[in-house]
Amino acid sequence: MRYAPVTDRLADLGSAKWAVHYRARELERQGREVILLTIGEPDVNIPETLIDVAARAMHAGRTGYSDGRGEAELLDALSARYTERLGRPMEPQNFVAFPGTQTALYAVLMAMAHDGCEVLVGDPMYATYEGVIAACGATPVAVPLRPEQGFRIQPADLEAAITPATRVIFLNTPHNPTGAVLRRAEVEAILDLARAHDLWVLSDEVYEDLVFGPEPFISPFALDAERVVVTNSLSKSHAAAGFRTGWCAGPAEFCARVLPLAETMLFGNQPFIADMTAAALREPDLVAAGLRQRLGRRLALVQSRLDGVAGLRVHPAEAGMFALIDTRGARDGGADAFAHALVEATGVAVMPGTSFGAVLDSWIRISLTVDDAVLERACDLIAGFAGATPAPVAVPG
Repeated sequence: MRYAPVTDRLADLGSAKWAVHYRARELERQGREVILLTIGEPDVNIPETLIDVAARAMHAGRTGYSDGRGEAELLDALSARYTERLGRPMEPQNFVAFPGTQTALYAVLMAMAHDGCEVLVGDPMYATYEGVIAACGATPVAVPLRPEQGFRIQPADLEAAITPATRVIFLNTPHNPTGAVLRRAEVEAILDLARAHDLWVLSDEVYEDLVFGPEPFISPFALDAERVVVTNSLSKSHAAAGFRTGWCAGPAEFCARVLPLAETMLFGNQPFIADMTAAALREPDLVAAGLRQRLGRRLALVQSRLDGVAGLRVHPAEAGMFALIDTRGARDGGADAFAHALVEATGVAVMPGTSFGAVLDSWIRISLTVDDAVLERACDLIAGFAGATPAPVAVPG
């Protein structure tokens, strides 16, 4: 049978990156004790008040078709949130609602780029970015994020990568997996490049409310209203990953152009979830406040137990749900071999850095979203494993 080219472009960009996670799940089913440090999911439940809002909305009949752009109350709540945060008036026509950031990224890139285009994106990058870029036919161009620069994408490196085919600079700030937060001067320089070369700037800001370091978060959208598009959701900030509720924010003309694509894909998300999202955006976010405190404390815990131990080095993240650990001083063989051997030997499952790009070929990523005592136990097992004599392990091809 004949298939569309998109199926070939995405063939190797799916779940293979999560092989260690799936292996850990298999070991768990076999009765092994497993500590999962692979997934970035808040370790608290969504607030009961928001569940009550969704339940009341369902009982009130808010279960039918929805507006393709988003329910009116949700669009009003987004307008109020971004007006306050950006310091300029925002209107409902500056938004399109989606079921989560992933679908928002897919639609936004489909509206920005196409066959023959290039999208500049930092390496390392979140595991799905390469796929959403390839889906629209564009070519992802990896721009190295260097640990000596705090893994922050550098304007000079972006400028060196720009070609006549470049259409989009794809930013993620705060960054997954590194926890880096772009500085204002860096954002301003990146926007200068975008203006000079007539490029879009796409900024994934899903970790916006989980900054625990000293540097403030600066959205590119706060500094340029014409060529920046933002994606975001409640998945991290409100522990609402399973509710799949997100949005894009951008120029009214862009949103008008992306709306028919969003309607072709989905024609709106669930009204009762839109009501819950509107309520979440209007109230003080106590979930994120608690998460920030715990994540910062747990990063310090990991640093105290692993940084400089058995040749390991812990990167000082500024935001997000993860810690990066450089394993070069501990074992040869790279991140894949380290992560696969670690889960077999100890039951501790971590993400190999190669799931996020070539730059992290010797790094692993661990989640900070487990109980402190569990994280301490995991750190002790990682330290013991790193200091032990390596044994060969087969890495799935």
